[in-house]
Amino acid sequence: MRKDRVILVVATVYLAVILFGHLSDHLILFPTKAPINAGAAVRKAIPFQNGELELWTAESHRAQQNGRADTYILRFYGNADRAERWVAAEADEWNDRAVEIWGMNYPGFGGSTGPARLSRIGPAALAAFDELKRHAAERPTLLFGASLGSAAALHVATQRQVAGLILNNPPPLRQMILRQFGWWNLWLLAGPIALQIPQDLDSISNAKKIHAPAIFLLADRDEVVAPRFHRLVVDAYAGETRVISLPGAYHNDPIEGAALADLNRALDWLLLKKDN
Repeated sequence: MRKDRVILVVATVYLAVILFGHLSDHLILFPTKAPINAGAAVRKAIPFQNGELELWTAESHRAQQNGRADTYILRFYGNADRAERWVAAEADEWNDRAVEIWGMNYPGFGGSTGPARLSRIGPAALAAFDELKRHAAERPTLLFGASLGSAAALHVATQRQVAGLILNNPPPLRQMILRQFGWWNLWLLAGPIALQIPQDLDSISNAKKIHAPAIFLLADRDEVVAPRFHRLVVDAYAGETRVISLPGAYHNDPIEGAALADLNRALDWLLLKKDN
């Protein structure tokens, strides 16, 4: 009887944690609120689910000279990062192009109202895109997603028309959780957590639906998302692709040097595909 009671208690606790503990949110998302120097980036807040969604924008030097941007880039960052850390610096890297970069902070990150939930990322990404598109009008709009941000970008591309995507080290969350982490817990944790990944962040399923051209930037020494998981997203992608390998690069290494030059050439191809 005592053993049966122990089993019942353990089973009850297990079910309670799985059903009500938001495990996928806590294990995947790492929100921060500490102030970050945004440099020349400009803050913009839009209404979102009874709170606000924080966006940061910056123009390249060429766009400032021209008085307008020719191309808009909506940027989604990794799960422990913030838009204001990078937007201004990234705009400087595009100085030979008239671009305006918009970076989104996920709900619960920075000045975006919480809570931080995976289920809120997809709707937030669409809200950010719709706001950007009101400014961009008919000018080309690209989605640039890094790590977790690639899942947000893929979701937007299934719901809105975009000129193309740039995807850096994309993780297929469900497949990673099951294949990389399931064995040591006999899938008792990995299985339910994988099922909690929102359908709109299923990168494999979304990739199969998208026909816009895409550039993939893949770190060949990625210690967070193993390269074999990158390839699952690349192989599933329905549109035309250019794959840029990043030799010796780890997951969070910046795109610079020869890789940045390769990205610029691939971007010429991507924008030409849009014009055709």
